[in-house]
Amino acid sequence: MPDPITTTADLLPEGSAATRFAQAEAALAAAYDALDAGDREAAEAALRRALAVDPAFHEAHGALAELLAEAGRHGEAVPHYRAGLQGDPGRTAWHRGLAAALEATGRVEDALAACRTLLDRRPDDAPTHRRLARLLAVAGEGEAALDHAREARFLDGDRLPALVEIAEALLLAGEPLQAVELLEPALRRAPGDDPAGREGTILQARCWAELGEPDKARRALGALSPLDDSPQIAAVRDRIARAEADLAPAFVRALFDRYADRFESDLVGKLDYRGPALIAAALDRVGVGRDLRVLDAGCGTGLAAPILRDRAARLDGFDLSPRMVEKARARGLYDALEVGDLVAVIGRYAADWDLIVAADVLVYVGALGPVLAAAARALRPGGRLVATLEACEGATFRLQESRRYAHAPAYVQETAAAVGLTVELLEACSARRDRGAPVPGLLVCLRRAA
Repeated sequence: MPDPITTTADLLPEGSAATRFAQAEAALAAAYDALDAGDREAAEAALRRALAVDPAFHEAHGALAELLAEAGRHGEAVPHYRAGLQGDPGRTAWHRGLAAALEATGRVEDALAACRTLLDRRPDDAPTHRRLARLLAVAGEGEAALDHAREARFLDGDRLPALVEIAEALLLAGEPLQAVELLEPALRRAPGDDPAGREGTILQARCWAELGEPDKARRALGALSPLDDSPQIAAVRDRIARAEADLAPAFVRALFDRYADRFESDLVGKLDYRGPALIAAALDRVGVGRDLRVLDAGCGTGLAAPILRDRAARLDGFDLSPRMVEKARARGLYDALEVGDLVAVIGRYAADWDLIVAADVLVYVGALGPVLAAAARALRPGGRLVATLEACEGATFRLQESRRYAHAPAYVQETAAAVGLTVELLEACSARRDRGAPVPGLLVCLRRAA
């Protein structure tokens, strides 16, 4: 029996619009038949025949885009997704596919735009909120990424694959603690045969490694087969090894975010913290003047602000912990505050500051070279860096059981000299107590040449 569509086309006037439509429809039907038979090559050829007959056939464009994307040919898929959406802008699957193809080809800004276009039409589309959260995190827009991750959690937070995707966005946005808190109960509830369980467990281990918890990271990996030596797991094991040798910024941030509400009562009341007083004494002894541009690096809740405000024409501060910055802002003593990493923030400046203060901050840094080099560039000629550290014997530094670094005096001198800073003051002190005993420390003032 002859194909009815083909017969219809044969009966229509040659070259007419109706004939072209029938021929394109017949080619589309042939493409779907080929897909049902598993013949993707024949399906692609049929779709291209349909588009040769009718270049504006949006259904064929969309089908071809999906076929190309499934084959990993994302760059080729993009124009067909766009052409399909021109004819049918309401196709959610094509909007999602376009965003995915753009992301796969590294066109992040275009992928962000595609996600936003879909959310304008479908504000409740959870998969697009998840994708947008990840893309924004990669683009460095952490706060916006967190907003979309939370919205995705609200819309579609019960399925483990969705939770894993949301947790990855949280991790990329610099919130491994939130990510692991989301994953742990979800993984406990998940059936053992859930294919998302392995991916979620690897991500859980990554989060613990980022938080500076190598033992917990190893325990997470222990739930997987010991024969699983995939590149993903090898990368996590490498990160675990680095976590044992250094303090990740995410660990420090999470530590102080959790500690912010009781930070001052514990530090001053229980540990007899004297860092700001030591800094003030050092400033007086080296003859630091007033009306200065002052940067409070790792400002915490702003404990040093009162002694710095009197000397400052401008006082800025920053800290890795957002909650600490909130507490510092409430003091009303800073001209500007921000959340940021120690080296990254200081490294933005060039000859901008008369004084940089780092009270009880460098105890979370092992190798001092990068931060001292950044400070040397950021200070004006004659400017000073004043800091408190914890002290150890030996040639360099070591990570203590307290998860704080101690530095040898000779190492501080050598590192400062290597970046062009002169030691004006380097003496033993104790900025805090631990278990009732003074913690050996160093009070340091380094000066850039005038």
